Amino acid sequence: MKPIRITAIRPTTVSVPLEAPLRHANGCHWGRFVRTIVEVDTDAGITGLGEMGGGGESAEAAIRALERYLVGTSPFDLERQRFMIANPTASLYNNRTQMLAAIEFACIDIMGKALGVPAYQLFGGKLRDAVPFASYLFFRYPDAAGANEVRTAEQLVAHARALKARHGFTSHKLKGGVFPPAYELACYRALADALPGDSFRYDPNCALPLEDAVRFGRAIADINNDYLEDPTWGLNGNRQVRAATGLRIATNTVVVNFEQLASNIRDHAVDVVLLDTTFWGGIRPCIKAAGVCETMQIGIAVHSSGELGVQLATMLHLGAVLPNLTYSADAHYHQLTDDVIAGGKMRYTGGAIRVPDGPGLGVALDRDKLAEYAALYGTLGGYPYDQDPGRPGWAPITPNTAWADPDDARRPDLTVA
Repeated sequence: MKPIRITAIRPTTVSVPLEAPLRHANGCHWGRFVRTIVEVDTDAGITGLGEMGGGGESAEAAIRALERYLVGTSPFDLERQRFMIANPTASLYNNRTQMLAAIEFACIDIMGKALGVPAYQLFGGKLRDAVPFASYLFFRYPDAAGANEVRTAEQLVAHARALKARHGFTSHKLKGGVFPPAYELACYRALADALPGDSFRYDPNCALPLEDAVRFGRAIADINNDYLEDPTWGLNGNRQVRAATGLRIATNTVVVNFEQLASNIRDHAVDVVLLDTTFWGGIRPCIKAAGVCETMQIGIAVHSSGELGVQLATMLHLGAVLPNLTYSADAHYHQLTDDVIAGGKMRYTGGAIRVPDGPGLGVALDRDKLAEYAALYGTLGGYPYDQDPGRPGWAPITPNTAWADPDDARRPDLTVA
């Protein structure tokens, strides 16, 4: 095969609507996800697709600046790219891990297309045809029409039941850290009561003070929990919650690189590492980390960072090849109203999404949708992820010792488009 060389990198920022604004401990997704689609062109006429969170002029300029490193190089030289783009000795200054991931996705897509094989074949072949997912449940502001709010336990249970009926989920994850712990505990227990036989996980994004995290963990000990995710901040804090509650502790915040993984192995605090194909710098680092976890009997799951179909494809190929994937994956995907990939949104069947079998990542762009949602970004712009539009002037505290009243979300005039 004739050598293939990279000729250009083309980023496009898009804004894709959500069913409703999603609240979390650090702020809110304001009714849309802002993502950057990255296209890597080659002299063979093959274009690979990547994706990363955020966007805008500065993000696109940073992506285009990688051309000085990559144009003329081979998309097959992934290990060389790692040191060119995100050398760990320089990462304190350039912080390019997520950009590296977007480029890696595109290069793996190119490799698969050039060889005529799905991405999972490049990593040893798939062990499963579909990857199971948990429902991802958020407290939500109402949409612009005043619908789709999730604030009360009753609304949360109705939402979870509807998702289970539509998509087949049997594991349910509640994103917390929004309301006082006692209120969210009542909501979590209501979920467990309403969906007997299913499993549950709670994630307050490290917002709980240690004492509240311990109280919460002890109060859910009788529930069929997958794990308690990031109940408080830091390895030492989570180590104390683990010791005091006996629950399995998961994270996607305090073990997101190999140095932190080594620390966790040396002094055990976290039982389940949620592997994110962007946060770890690509599919390959996640596979490496999963191998370490397999050896040390640390659980793994696949994390969601607000992906569209391109990154979701990377999560599916990752999930397909991991022998030790014993937990269902996370995905915000069902919260989206649309996607930029050809054929529309991927579909859940029995709570799982089938792994694409086409060459490379197995997805293609819908050019009309890409243009539509690039134009929507041009109209709406970005939003401050760490701000809550329902609480002007508010800033997140970790640990959160200044909880909002649940009725703060009942303002009748509040709509967030």
